Amino acid sequence: MRPWIKRAVFGLFGATVLLGGLTACGHQRFGGPGWQMSAEDSAKFRAKMVERVSDKLDLNTDQKALLAVLGDKLHAQRVAMMGQQPDPRAAVQALVSGDKFDRAGAQNLISEKTAAVNAGSPEVVAAAADFYDSLNRTQQQKVREFMQRRGGWHRS
Repeated sequence: MRPWIKRAVFGLFGATVLLGGLTACGHQRFGGPGWQMSAEDSAKFRAKMVERVSDKLDLNTDQKALLAVLGDKLHAQRVAMMGQQPDPRAAVQALVSGDKFDRAGAQNLISEKTAAVNAGSPEVVAAAADFYDSLNRTQQQKVREFMQRRGGWHRS
């Protein structure tokens, strides 16, 4: 793996763990502590996002299908990152439950998450590349402009 790809993956992983830990400790949205989106709700959310992006980029049917595949791969990667634990907050709390920080537990948690990223990232990259390569120049430019704004589609 190239060095910049490794750095990007580890940086993404570190940010995900940090953000996930912070959100798990202080965020109670929807159904209260430990609430997870059901598979049905998650599928509806992905379908809604595909439609929103499709409208913004004027995607054709084939491009929509590739975007849906990308959404499914990203969801599968997220599920793999979450692991088998029903409550990720408990895993983070367990690290600081004793007198000393559980270094071995933290390293094990990081190893599990890194393995999940390494296992699923080729499929995510391939799906993202397939989708992006299917876009015409105008659509690709819209994607680049969106990424430069760093704010989302709703901002002008």
